[in-house]
Amino acid sequence: MIPTTATMLLGGEDDRSPFLLISPSPEDEKNMDQKLFNSMPSNNKNQQQRRRRVASGTSSPSLHGLQKSEGQDDGHAASETYMVTRFSFKLLRFLGVGYKWITRFLSLGCYAMLLNPGVCQGLCFGFNLLFTVAYSYYFSSHIRRSIVYGDQSRNRLDLYLPINSDGPKPVVALITGGAWIIGYKAWGSLLGLHLAERDIIVACIDYRNFPQVSIGDMVKDASQGISFVCNNIAEYGGDPNRIYLMGQSAGAHIAACALLEQAIKEFGKGECTSWSVSQLKAYFGLSGGYNLFNLVDYFHSRGLPRSIFLRIMEGEQSLGRFSPEVMVQDPSIRHAVSLLPLIILFHGTADYSIPSDSSKNFADALRGVGAQAEIILYEGKTHTDLFVQDPMRGGSDEMFEDLVAFIHAGDTEALAKDALAPLRRRLLPEFMLKLAHKVSPF
Repeated sequence: MIPTTATMLLGGEDDRSPFLLISPSPEDEKNMDQKLFNSMPSNNKNQQQRRRRVASGTSSPSLHGLQKSEGQDDGHAASETYMVTRFSFKLLRFLGVGYKWITRFLSLGCYAMLLNPGVCQGLCFGFNLLFTVAYSYYFSSHIRRSIVYGDQSRNRLDLYLPINSDGPKPVVALITGGAWIIGYKAWGSLLGLHLAERDIIVACIDYRNFPQVSIGDMVKDASQGISFVCNNIAEYGGDPNRIYLMGQSAGAHIAACALLEQAIKEFGKGECTSWSVSQLKAYFGLSGGYNLFNLVDYFHSRGLPRSIFLRIMEGEQSLGRFSPEVMVQDPSIRHAVSLLPLIILFHGTADYSIPSDSSKNFADALRGVGAQAEIILYEGKTHTDLFVQDPMRGGSDEMFEDLVAFIHAGDTEALAKDALAPLRRRLLPEFMLKLAHKVSPF
């Protein structure tokens, strides 16, 4: 689902909720977290036995016990709608109304308007992607929306299931981007639908954004979502021996932090964990930033104030802790780094939101300490080309085909099906995609 201007700025919290521009009362604000916690369903005691789980004093929420009916969702939807409005106003107070912010806002509006005909399948094509993609998202029996994986307000994930259910399927746990501010699980719907067409299950993991939380809690949310996938995906037809972690943009940074933090916990003695890095076949990082020291001033020059970025990242003293490129070079965690799975980084050479040097340097740092790392660069591709425009062009999508090839490597039957897969339909005229490319604020 391509975000509209409103949802990209306000970050919709629930799939059906309108944005209610209301002022929170002090009593509601005080009791919000407790209300959300009390509304959570209890755990199912008959949870599936976890594969290769390290002993833990707490258990992840069970699959059946956490699924909600449409009626049960209504109260949670209202709470999340109220909460996103409150945090949106708080964010606007942080950002102020500077020239660069206004420019980005106008660019974002133009970008969303140009893509909306694509979300509507292009007026000149007579179809509506909003009908095809959004209809599938809301009504397809092969998409399980908003499965709760934890106790916090946005601890939910969407599952995209292949139509063909014969045998266990490989799984991608996806964490989407959004500058740590507007991330939302529905941003991954187009990739989720396309991968499901290739017999791959996709779990789009939502997480709390700034200013509701800072980076530490985002990483915690992501880790808890990954744990849920690792320990429960078999109940949905997923192969627990073929789970891949993927992050895009800010989501790539969050996922890399969660992965490295987990490796450090596993290597440390006496740490209780609910999932293991050994449960992941590989990590895919798409257009990610992995060294915050190099990004803080760069983002400031592009309109994200240094003060806001440092608040997101919990202060200047925490930049090293949340910089995977820096962390892997720390001699004190060298043995933990050896636990990491294969890491594959994708990046466009014309990415001006997060320069491709970010992935190059991270790959070099990983190889320098003996980790397995590969990097694939796409000439002339921008930050949004690989995740938004290219999937809407139809035909063959280079990054998508590379991703599928890695996932299906060694599976001759799946590779044979991939070779015969029909080309995807174009969703938007080329001139509109090129214009969106030019006006994109990302």
